[in-house]
Amino acid sequence: MDSVVVKKSPPSHKGIKMLRAAIRLLLILVLVVYLMLWFIMPTNKYRLSNIRKKFNSSYFGKQCATLLVYFFPILFVAVLGCVYLHLGRRSNHCNFESNSRKHLLATWKNPMVVKGPLGIVSGIELAFLIMFVALLIWSLSTYLRNSFATITPQLTAESGERQWEAKMERAALSLGLVGNICLTFLFFPVARGSSVLPLFGLTSEGSIKYHIWLGHMVMAFFTAHGLCYIIYWAATNQISEMLKWAKAEISNVAGELSLLAGLGLWTTTFTRIRRKMFELFFYTHHLYILFMIFFLLHVSISFSCIMLPGFYLFLVDRFLRFLQSRQRVRVISTRILPCETLEINFSKSPGLSYNPTSVLFINVPSISKLQWHPFTITSNSNLEPGMLSVVIKSEGSWSKKLYQMLSSPSSIDHLEVSVEGPYGPSSTDFLRHDTLVMVSGGSGITPFISVIRELIFASTTYKCKTPQVILICSFKNSSDLTRLDLLLPISGTPSTISSIQLKIEAYVTREKEPSINNLKLLRTIWFKTHPTDAPVSAILGPKSWLWLGAIISSSFIIFLIIIGLITRYYIFPIDHNTWKVFSYSFRSFLNMLVICICIAMTASAAVFWNKKKNVREANQIQNIEGSTPSRSPGSRLYDAERELESLPHQSLVQATNVHYGERPDLKRILFDCKGSSIGVLVCGPKQMRQETAAICSSGLADNLHFESISFSW
Repeated sequence: MDSVVVKKSPPSHKGIKMLRAAIRLLLILVLVVYLMLWFIMPTNKYRLSNIRKKFNSSYFGKQCATLLVYFFPILFVAVLGCVYLHLGRRSNHCNFESNSRKHLLATWKNPMVVKGPLGIVSGIELAFLIMFVALLIWSLSTYLRNSFATITPQLTAESGERQWEAKMERAALSLGLVGNICLTFLFFPVARGSSVLPLFGLTSEGSIKYHIWLGHMVMAFFTAHGLCYIIYWAATNQISEMLKWAKAEISNVAGELSLLAGLGLWTTTFTRIRRKMFELFFYTHHLYILFMIFFLLHVSISFSCIMLPGFYLFLVDRFLRFLQSRQRVRVISTRILPCETLEINFSKSPGLSYNPTSVLFINVPSISKLQWHPFTITSNSNLEPGMLSVVIKSEGSWSKKLYQMLSSPSSIDHLEVSVEGPYGPSSTDFLRHDTLVMVSGGSGITPFISVIRELIFASTTYKCKTPQVILICSFKNSSDLTRLDLLLPISGTPSTISSIQLKIEAYVTREKEPSINNLKLLRTIWFKTHPTDAPVSAILGPKSWLWLGAIISSSFIIFLIIIGLITRYYIFPIDHNTWKVFSYSFRSFLNMLVICICIAMTASAAVFWNKKKNVREANQIQNIEGSTPSRSPGSRLYDAERELESLPHQSLVQATNVHYGERPDLKRILFDCKGSSIGVLVCGPKQMRQETAAICSSGLADNLHFESISFSW
């Protein structure tokens, strides 16, 4: 049977739902109109010049039209989205809806493509990808058709060009215009704290593949754009155009420098290079700064405003991340497992809330001051209000250095760490299934720890009927079974794990029987507190969405005022809105400078305002921690045996069934699950994800709903 709403929402919640529904409808209308602009932009009926004439003024000139048509709608959606998400936080945690309402959507979320260069692609993703590719094909073909129609024998005779040369020039321009469409959407997936992604039910980690797809498209179109112009210049004996940096025209040198920076970045993004030489990929990816700077200097700011909204939101997000990363956070303890895995526990502000499967970016300056690595949060913000935990598997060079540093006999008593985040989904719809089947391989179990703890919280606090949980985990060695102990928080919860229907099927693939040598106890190391360390907290406080909306709107308004005054009293007396005297590049530079100043001013002010409250909470938490004997600096080693003999651990052992020397028969397990809605979550190696996706998309069982949780890109 379908799960039903557990309890009625109070009147205030009904009002919030109605308000959110109205906001959602308005957002849909704005986005539909905005997307329609992209379809009509290549046509002859659409003329931005006509809009420019209507809104031309001495304060903004031609830039006014693109600011109004392309810039403002996206920022409006982002700001209104902040209000929508803030209202969503006030909804009831235990408001489970009927599964039948989401049956159609759940069907579209199932995989349509399992194998191939795109990876696992759902029906919704495939539909939007096809529509986007259709937009690119439509735009390119329309640009080419309209521009080629103007090439006549008389025109080529007057210019001294051959017909194919004229077409080559028009094709080069058309490729650049289509590449700009891809560039417009390129930065949306990587704005981790943006309000745009959650509006579509997306997360920054889950949207990385869209950034990869768009990045390849951008560089393919811009490379073809540059090559076509070089061929044209060589054929018409104008190769000197490559060294041209025109004052009131397009700058060719800036475009070439932008393309070179993009090519340097692009060569390291392919899968084999990225995974084998991650540090090279990480550092060369910062060439995006040069790519964007020279791109903005290459074209007029009037044209740049078409793609700037996504980059503007990315800059807001990036500066907020920079401010958060300046603070050292308080590390309480670390649990060291014999399978070369660490659980690091941070002090957390009680006001910080996050959903299951969220991630935290971590930087350890003693290992590398520049490298940031994402890790899944295993703790629950409600179940553990004062602690945040992440699990780190010793695999890459960075994580191996961290493990060796913490697991050595003479381990340190204080660890300097900076964080960015947490970042995660805005809702947890997968909790509404009748049964949850979680398939994991190796360290892929970590996202499911937070899901299980969320179910424990919902069951004990709201007395909700939670779905039955079947955890299928594959490990290489029996020592990896100690990762199951991480299902129990270090804070020592009561026997709440027995409040949910949990069944664990653990598979040890490389051993046919338990290995006595691997049966080592985990140990816990407690760290000393440092006066400068602070608990992990939201950079913009509990009302972070409202603050983010205020930053976006206020910075944009200040930008309009400043750039309007500069244009009116500095540029207009020189140029008189002809755009033929004042330098394109210098005009773009002024706009970039003002944008950066406005974002820095407003974001810094918002962070400083919220920092006072964070400091007060930090002092309160420090006083509480200082009065807790179990966390005194002298207690460096915790007796793991007492932890293993606890009642929660007994419940965990009773729920676990270990299989040695075999792999899980996923097809049999999934088809044996009964219920109208079976949520299938998988996180692990590529082959495991593909096998699970193929089973769910086979059509042999209508009740299976697939959801991949992968952070390996």
